Amino acid sequence: MSAHRLPLVTLAAFMLVTLTACSQDSGPTLTAPDAYARAQAGTLTLIDIRHPDEWRQTGVAKGALRIDMTDTQGEAGFVQRVATKMGDGKNAPIGLLSLGGNRAANAQKVLREAGFTQVYNVKEGMDGSSAGPGWIARGLPMQPCADC
Repeated sequence: MSAHRLPLVTLAAFMLVTLTACSQDSGPTLTAPDAYARAQAGTLTLIDIRHPDEWRQTGVAKGALRIDMTDTQGEAGFVQRVATKMGDGKNAPIGLLSLGGNRAANAQKVLREAGFTQVYNVKEGMDGSSAGPGWIARGLPMQPCADC
């Protein structure tokens, strides 16, 4: 292969790896209104995985559990806290909320790998993303987080 074609091949390989990595599906998604409707119907447990300072700034989605996805014991600690809150029910539907859906996608992957079977990413998150305007902009119910 000629030396002047090597950078082009390298760039093409990088783009292929990047596109493949970005397109990997971590699991099913829900819009914020769908997640809220399911939570109100009792068919989904909402979990807000943001940090306490974020909860204090915006409040928390009405009825959502607060489980910060960061833990001193890493992913295993997060999984254990979710399992405890869910009563070890790994088949119960869970909807994960983060700021814009990215952290929820990561947490969704971690929970699915731990055996949880119905984990949904509320992909537009609280503040919105390319998936939608977000929980707050949609005017969905919030509750203050005075004890965060």
